[in-house]
Amino acid sequence: QVKLVESGGGLVQAGDSLRLSCVTSERTFSSNAMGWFRQAPGKEREFVATINWTGGSTYYEDSVKGRFTISRDNAKNTVYLQMNSLKPEDTAVYYCAARLAMGWGVRRDQYMYWGQGTQVTVSS
Repeated sequence: QVKLVESGGGLVQAGDSLRLSCVTSERTFSSNAMGWFRQAPGKEREFVATINWTGGSTYYEDSVKGRFTISRDNAKNTVYLQMNSLKPEDTAVYYCAARLAMGWGVRRDQYMYWGQGTQVTVSS
């Protein structure tokens, strides 16, 4: 069973930055595409960003393009989400997810494993 553990969430003000981290126990992490999703209260879990197995290809949801950056360090089995210029509408629980594939994906059903989530709250 692959275990994903997110960290780095918190309470910040609009315009601030946060960096989320997700560490996986999976020793084949470097072969898995990874993604970040988020879920705000009363809303569906939505795609945020994804990265392929090498880190050479990424894709973002439109509302975070230019503000968020996904990256990975395969030597540390870790994927990151750098979030800049945060807005109140970014408030959500952020989840890390792992695919059993090398190419990135934007749908929840493309991901096999999920972390427990980390809360990000942005005040205005």
